[in-house]
Amino acid sequence: MQPLLQITDLNTWYPIRGGLFSRTRGHVHAVNGVSLSVMPGETVGLVGESGCGKTTLARTILLLEHPHSGTITFDGTDISTFDEPARRAYRRALQVVFQDPFAALNPRHTILDALTEAPLAHGLITRRQQRDTARALLHDVGLGPEALDRYPHAFSGGQRQRICIARALALKPRLLICDEAVSALDLSVRAQILNLLADLRQSHNLAYLFITHDLSVVRHLADRIAVMYRGEIVEHGSATTVLDTPKHPYTQTLLHSSGL
Repeated sequence: MQPLLQITDLNTWYPIRGGLFSRTRGHVHAVNGVSLSVMPGETVGLVGESGCGKTTLARTILLLEHPHSGTITFDGTDISTFDEPARRAYRRALQVVFQDPFAALNPRHTILDALTEAPLAHGLITRRQQRDTARALLHDVGLGPEALDRYPHAFSGGQRQRICIARALALKPRLLICDEAVSALDLSVRAQILNLLADLRQSHNLAYLFITHDLSVVRHLADRIAVMYRGEIVEHGSATTVLDTPKHPYTQTLLHSSGL
């Protein structure tokens, strides 16, 4: 089986400019020589402290940042070769769940609009299918149809994150990137969302790239874990191996800070 997503020797650098003519004096190596893969249906946990390059890596995968060098292939095809229709299809296949569910939702849009705006724009559904599609998405994440005509402020943080997950599912993605998706939630709600993601992985045949600073979050969700430190992957292996026999001192520090 070939990887769904394959990252090979990826470098995303930002120029450091200075002097009278703002010449480039060096580079910040936000992502430095990273190689990582995600198999179909697999969950890979990407763990590291804030500023280590996790989000920059995700933005590069999503074509929001331009890499300095290296390759990213999706389903066996180098994404740098994509024309505009292929890029559009690629962006449908990859969806993101962000840390702050309230900021991710437009407060002026009803939940019906939030869930169906993207599939309508991509021509996946018609106006007549709008409500049925939204009801099915809410059912998938454990919410009832009464939510459709309400606005984001009427929901708790955990409910809003469920809505954000439903919105991500609306385009029928193959890979979901969860960028600190549960770090803003209470512990009990966090466990519920993690259980939901585990169920959706099975029912929707999803793969996850789960980004977090907390190893305890990915303990029961990830198949493999990659530990990122200063732009580099310093440890990588099965979840059991990384958590039970960590090799790198930084991984050991993360485990200690997570209480594991």
